[in-house]
Amino acid sequence: MNKDLEFLTRVIDEKSAKILDANDKIWEYAELAFHETKSAALLKSILKEEGFALTEGDAGIPTCFTGTFSYGTGKPVMGILGEYDALSSLSQKAADPHKEPLKEGAPGHGCGHCALGTGALAAALAVREYLIANKKDGTIIYFGCPAEEGAGSKQFMARAGMFDDVDFVYSWHPATKNAVECNHSNAIMGANFYFKGVASHAGATPYLGRSALDAVELMNVGCNYLREHMIPEARIHYAYIDAGGTAPNVVQDHATIRYEVRSPWVYQVKELFERVKNVARGASIMTDTTFECELSMAFTEYLPNNALAAVADECLQEVGAPKWDDADYRMAKEFLNTYPATTLENIKSQIIETYGEDRLEEILERPLDSEIHPFNPDKIKLTAGSTDVGDVGYAAPTLNINIATACIGNVGHSWQMVAQSCSPLAHKGLLTAAKVLALSCIRTMDRPDVIEAAKKELHKRNGGHYTCPLPDSVEPPLDTY
Repeated sequence: MNKDLEFLTRVIDEKSAKILDANDKIWEYAELAFHETKSAALLKSILKEEGFALTEGDAGIPTCFTGTFSYGTGKPVMGILGEYDALSSLSQKAADPHKEPLKEGAPGHGCGHCALGTGALAAALAVREYLIANKKDGTIIYFGCPAEEGAGSKQFMARAGMFDDVDFVYSWHPATKNAVECNHSNAIMGANFYFKGVASHAGATPYLGRSALDAVELMNVGCNYLREHMIPEARIHYAYIDAGGTAPNVVQDHATIRYEVRSPWVYQVKELFERVKNVARGASIMTDTTFECELSMAFTEYLPNNALAAVADECLQEVGAPKWDDADYRMAKEFLNTYPATTLENIKSQIIETYGEDRLEEILERPLDSEIHPFNPDKIKLTAGSTDVGDVGYAAPTLNINIATACIGNVGHSWQMVAQSCSPLAHKGLLTAAKVLALSCIRTMDRPDVIEAAKKELHKRNGGHYTCPLPDSVEPPLDTY
């Protein structure tokens, strides 16, 4: 182990009790998008205690903040992203491979953002200690980013210029494998469609009513037909937000539906979204109702910065995978076996694709990733998901790293992920991620050639400036999305 990694490892290990306690507390808080009050407060308190200067309520979002520490000239400026929001209706007991909510219908950390935020925090603390101990010029910024599972925050942060003077940014995400993320995520755009009609007695005078619920249902029919005539990589999702009441003998004079569309590139998302709006317009004409489209969220597609990826890949190889023990493997196997047969068959196919058919039984018996999968810029593949990290990647050179915190084959946004996010699996994974992020930062800060190459790559991608996919008139939808 080289001296820099040895130093960072010692710092992170010394602070591990505080970091793991923060993970478990944020896991317990399980706060939804834009309402992560206690989670943000805990992270801010640790940053302040560790000598970081704080800003709060950034980008017009109460739970958005930064923690900044500078030494010497303060150059280069390094960023690390932290998230801490949970998902609705996924409550589950910690480390328990039997489905049992702590509180029925309550939120849970089904994407592991408790670990993401605290692992990133540990990395920022370690980089600060490194700058001081080695009298190195530089600035480390911890970006507290709420609402990734909601309407997002990073596009609003980028639009506010929060990443303009940052030389490079690293992030990580809880995962089932250890690798610099080699994915191109979809761009996404979402809106609430509010339909207004006329109420009337559905039995006596239905002809006097104009049903907003009919309009919503016709919009769904239209979008179902639209699906045949869009590119196969695109997606259209919807959810009823307001069905207009519970009385069937009243013509519903109001109804709200939320639509989100995804495509590989922002320009494709914008085009598809306009087609969805046309469907809504047609539904309102057919039902003699009116509608209002409230655009609330949009993420730019994420692509890895290859210059940063080369450095982070080396650092990941040096740090290595989390050090699993027999108890960890037993726990992972218990969680893997909670999935139904059809899901397990799909998981087996994924295992064969990643590890080879000859290792299938070995992996099923010990389903935790114990190796590092090298980054290959020639094998970047499109994935269906979306993340507001993409917007950071169009504002500053940015890279995401995946570290295993759950069993191989684990399905995200599930009760299984909630349970594993407050277990030894997540604990070991987040501390490993902290070491990789910290080492990547200090390696990159000493490589002006890498920073320059990363910025050239960014300029080629964004044309010299970040363009937010949302107009300036769209504010963070703190209570409506």
